[in-house]
Amino acid sequence: MPFSYPRATLVAALFLLFATAARAEELDLELVLLADATGSIDDAEIHFQRRGYADAITDPAVLSAIRRNAYGKIAVTYVEWADAASQDVVVGWTIIDGAASAEAFATALMAPPRRAYGRNAIGAALLKGKALIEENGITGLRRVIDLSADSANNWNGPTIADARAEVLDAGIVINGLAVLCRFCSGRPVSYDLEERFARDIIGGPGAFVVTADDSASFAQAVRQKLILEIAGMQPSPAARLQASAAR
Repeated sequence: MPFSYPRATLVAALFLLFATAARAEELDLELVLLADATGSIDDAEIHFQRRGYADAITDPAVLSAIRRNAYGKIAVTYVEWADAASQDVVVGWTIIDGAASAEAFATALMAPPRRAYGRNAIGAALLKGKALIEENGITGLRRVIDLSADSANNWNGPTIADARAEVLDAGIVINGLAVLCRFCSGRPVSYDLEERFARDIIGGPGAFVVTADDSASFAQAVRQKLILEIAGMQPSPAARLQASAAR
């Protein structure tokens, strides 16, 4: 007598099959946005950062960049990182293929409370980004981790060098947003943050650093960075971007 599966089991199996197939779709870019939520960032600045990314992802120029790609869609997730044990996925993987999905992502980004705290652990944040990409069931033509920070310190967790090497070995590009000053609150670093990003953090083909000098330039820097990442473009020196050679 042929073996027969219970109806509920069969339905569950079919649902899993179709869900897996849907998640495994191909698209242009897998992008992890790693936003600084360390001790130097207060709650007002957390909201300010989120608003900058929410405004950027819904900007017509960013949506146009998405449409001009091969598939016309990208996958994005937003993570606030702090110490090695505090990395919060604020918005999980979301496929952006037009204004409606971009608006949904922006709305979801502004809603949750802050949940990441602690001292800088950039190495752990990079490895969190790598894990999110490798476990998402999505196939992107390009895979990028985008790290924003107002310093290049690493007080706990894996070293930046070890984490960076592991990410680059996986074929994932690391770009950066060096935040020199949001509200000029007395916390800008004393060293050349762009140079440290270029030397120690970013890497991979076409990797670059964008600089935000103040609150006004932050939103523009995020918008410009997203357009470059989505379009797979090389940065322009005229746009005050610092490129690194592929390593």
